[in-house]
Amino acid sequence: MSGWPWRRPRPEHGPVTLTRRRIYLLPTRHGLILAMVLLAMLIAAINYQSGLVYLLTFLLTSLAIVSILHSYRNLHGLVVHFGQPVAVFAGDRADYPLLLENPHNRPRYAIGIRRNDSDTIISDLPATDTHWLRLSLPTTRRGLMPVGRLTISSIYPLGLFRAWSYLYPARPVLVYPRPDGPQELPAPQPHEGDSDGTNGQGSEDFDSLRPYHDGDSLKHIHWKALARGQGLVTKQFAGGSSAALWLHWEQTGRPDMEQRLSTLTRWVLEADSRGLSYGLILPGQEIPPASDEAQRKRCLEALALYGIKV
Repeated sequence: MSGWPWRRPRPEHGPVTLTRRRIYLLPTRHGLILAMVLLAMLIAAINYQSGLVYLLTFLLTSLAIVSILHSYRNLHGLVVHFGQPVAVFAGDRADYPLLLENPHNRPRYAIGIRRNDSDTIISDLPATDTHWLRLSLPTTRRGLMPVGRLTISSIYPLGLFRAWSYLYPARPVLVYPRPDGPQELPAPQPHEGDSDGTNGQGSEDFDSLRPYHDGDSLKHIHWKALARGQGLVTKQFAGGSSAALWLHWEQTGRPDMEQRLSTLTRWVLEADSRGLSYGLILPGQEIPPASDEAQRKRCLEALALYGIKV
């Protein structure tokens, strides 16, 4: 994206290089004050025909003009990469990672990045080096939260001029519903899609050990066997019935849609913390039972995006 700052922004996937068409520069308040002082000094030098005042006026003016170039060069050529933000719950602050890359052999000083509702993060960047920054962004509701416009700026070296550029990250932050609700975790119940025997793996009685597979719950790992040098193995449990723990939309008993999603979110977290195998049923969507970390992410993502067009 390039051109004037008031043009319609387009989301950027990165990396973004700050070229001359992206960088804007204006005097700061201190720069305007200095300009007024220099004008007054020039008028005094003309009135009193003082060579020393002329010399001082032109010297300070030269320093101010040179600082314009340094302020511009401090941003020019900088490369910004957008990282993958970690999903959070509504009401928590999200960390949005940004990687600053300096491909040139000159260091950059006092580089600041901010969003309108976040604090400015200031960092120096050595020559031919990279540096990770994390913007702390507030969240208010579930769904995909667009980051919006970020401002990268610098008032280096004298604080007389401010150079800045705008960034429009295309990658949003996934926000889960806030876990809430007084309802207890429901008891396992048969579901019309279940078999009439056993599920093959329950969570009631210890059955046997098997080698560890990717995605197995850490709560089922036999840590004592690992400590004895027997390798990484997983405990299997045999349930006594075909009932599975289904977290159903209708079981929440709450009238508001967001309240139901908050209750289901709390149930998912509780079932995951207990190491239970659970499934999720939403209107028009069903997630089969499982008990690994991927199941937790699947269910929370489904709750976050329910009713939202992606």
